[in-house]
Amino acid sequence: MDTTDTQIQKTDEEWRQELTPEQYKVLRQKGTERPFTGKFVHTHENGTYRCAGCGAELFDAETKFDSGTGWPSFYEPKDLENIELHEDRGLFMSRTEVTCKRCGGHLGHLFNDGPRPTGLRYCINSASLDLDQDS
Repeated sequence: MDTTDTQIQKTDEEWRQELTPEQYKVLRQKGTERPFTGKFVHTHENGTYRCAGCGAELFDAETKFDSGTGWPSFYEPKDLENIELHEDRGLFMSRTEVTCKRCGGHLGHLFNDGPRPTGLRYCINSASLDLDQDS
């Protein structure tokens, strides 16, 4: 059972202790892993992608596609209630940031150049994800 109704609040030190340095950089400091280096870029297993910070269900593997961008890409979240979208005007551009609603962790960005049926591309850092594979 997914318990994303419960907001998770931890101190910066608690996050540092629980996450790897790369996960901390991405999830807590809004970092981005280098393209084509993440562990899930070329993964094609079935399952559910969860937030590496809190375990919230984020994406179903069936919605993952190869965008050629170097990051795992999905055309829709598993449950829209588990993510939040924010305006991001960093790096001299305007983008839409995707965060985990439960823990506030930075996941990646949303673009309008994805495939059907949604036309959306959730470009997500592997470091912000864990995969629960279907048995």
